[in-house]
This record gives sequence, structure tokens and C-alpha cells, in this order.
Amino acid sequence: MKLRIAVLAGDGIGPEIMEQGVAVMSAVAEKFGHEVEYKEALCGAHAIDEVGDPFPEETYQICEEADAVLFASVGDPKFDNNPSAKVRPEQGLLAMRKKLGLFANIRPVTTFDCLVHKSPLKDEIVRGADFICIRELTGGMYFGKKQEPSLNEEGVEDALDTNYYSRPEVERIMKVAYQYARQRRKHLTVVDKANVLASSRLWRKVAQEMAPQYPDVETDYMYVDNAAMRMIQEPKFFDVMVTENTFGDILTDEGSCITGSMGLLPSASTGSSTPVFEPIHGSWPQGKGLNIANPLAQILSVAMLYEYFDLKEEGALIRKAVDASLDANVRTPEIQVEGGEKYGTKEVGAWIVDYIKNN
Repeated sequence: MKLRIAVLAGDGIGPEIMEQGVAVMSAVAEKFGHEVEYKEALCGAHAIDEVGDPFPEETYQICEEADAVLFASVGDPKFDNNPSAKVRPEQGLLAMRKKLGLFANIRPVTTFDCLVHKSPLKDEIVRGADFICIRELTGGMYFGKKQEPSLNEEGVEDALDTNYYSRPEVERIMKVAYQYARQRRKHLTVVDKANVLASSRLWRKVAQEMAPQYPDVETDYMYVDNAAMRMIQEPKFFDVMVTENTFGDILTDEGSCITGSMGLLPSASTGSSTPVFEPIHGSWPQGKGLNIANPLAQILSVAMLYEYFDLKEEGALIRKAVDASLDANVRTPEIQVEGGEKYGTKEVGAWIVDYIKNN
């Protein structure tokens, strides 16, 4: 297979982990006889500094023409600490999702037996947890009508974010969720706040109407506050979870911490155009340039990319290599065992590349 990959390294630790992700992708391509063409593009704070736009038109065109986008991270403290900034790195991420029609974010939450002790939850609660959160990605408050903080007619400063959803938006994400549920343990949990929010009542209405079309899938419904609590009390209850944009953003970060490290989990965003594969963690500017960032989420994003194109053996080899690195204690500092040898971002990536070439 020939694949054209847009490479968006972004900010912070992004370039460092991207280097390892690309190295792993190339090693797998060489082993299986695929041809991969990479094209780098600007995004995030880096792009603002260079051209004044966090997702410039040239980057969009490169993504649109690619078969897939391998993305790392965006974000920079100089924007985080400036509430009056007119342009922010994160706007580039939202623009990419909107322009590429990426309405479905797929985030697996998987525990690794050798790292259960790193989880903040007890072993018996977290061991064996394995679920997927399907987050709607282009609607809700993040994209609804906004009013920036300003003085109203009464002279009081106020602001507005509109949590807007339409039936077609809900229907298409539900279809994705049911497809994943059918491929797994056939259990779908619809997460909303239908007792309070009108937009959530639309979500629940649509879900209840669609459920009979999938009689092989058990569908249940859960308020978001209950879901957040249940994820901590009984994460193994969930198989596939589907929810709206804001709730999904919060719940997926909560889910990632269950595993013991945000540096372990990949994600995919799919929709009407080029799919994007990325680690769920942020840009972690404090770790930039120190060779301590965990590259495994970026590398596992490459596995998801191969699997998206039905190259399952390739994806499986990457997952096997990651498991082998963990079992061999070839780990970056935040997940290394006490007294274990020190490995940096580059060393972990090189070990996994070597494993792929020799297995």
C-alpha cells in the first residue's frame, strides 16, 4: 500500500514524540513492503509565530490531500497565561476538526497489567478495564454561538457559549458508536444530562429511536455526573461510551488517568475527510527538549492509523512491540519501575524500532 501522511508535530513535546512515531511507521512500512510519503505542516503556536494562523490554509490543503494525518500536540504557556490573546493554538485544533469534518473522536481506555500499580485506583477496580469513548467532535459549546466577556445593558460583564446540536449530528455519531459496540462486547452507554439540558434531551430522544435498529447491542443511558463517578467506581462496567463534545472532553481525560499515565493512550478522529491520529495528552511544554516525554501514545496512534486502513497485522506488531518494551522496563521516567534503567524519548523509540525490525 502507498500512504500519504501529513505530519503535524505542533508544539511542546510534539516534535520529539512525532520523531519516534514516524520512525516506527517507517520501520513497519519497510518490513511489510508499504510505501509511505510524509509531508510536514505547521500548526498550533508554532504556526502562529510563523504565519499568524494556528491552522493555515497551506496546512489544511496538505491534510486534505493526504490519506491520513499524524498529529502530536498544540499549546504554549504564553497563550495560556494571556486571557486577551486574539489567536490561540487550540483554535488550530478546532479548525482542523471542523474543516476536515472530523465529527467522531475514538479514544480507547486500556489498562496494561504491568502498569496497574501506577493507576490511582485499586488493582481490583482497574485491572482489566477496557472501553472506548466515542466523543462528538464538531458540535456543542466548542462550536456554538459565542459572546466574549463584555458589559451588557445593565453594565454587568457577562459571556455566552451555546450548546447547539441538530438531529443529523447526533444520528451520525450514534451510528459510529453502534458500529464499534457491534465489534466489541455489544454494550453501548449513552452519556448525557437529559434531566437538565435541552440538547441532552435531543441526544436521548435520538438514541432511544435508534436503539431498536441495533437489537444485538445492549443500550443504556447515564447522566454525565453519574458516568464520571461510575468510571472511578467500576470502569469495567463500560464497553463503548458515546457522548457530546464537552462531556467527552472531560470524561476521556478522566478515563486516561485510570491507566496510570496519559502518555499511554492514542486516539483517532474520523469523519467526512482525512482521518487524524494523535496521542491524547497535551503539549507538556515543561518537558520540551528534555528527552523525557513518553512516545508510546504517539506510537500507538500509528498502530491505530495502520488498523484504520485494515492493515491489522502491522498494527498488531506495533502493539506487540509496545507491550514488549513495557515488559522489558524500557520506559520513560513517569512509568519506570523504581530502580529501573533510565530511558528517554529517543531511547524508547529506538528500542521499539529495533524490535519491529527483528521480530
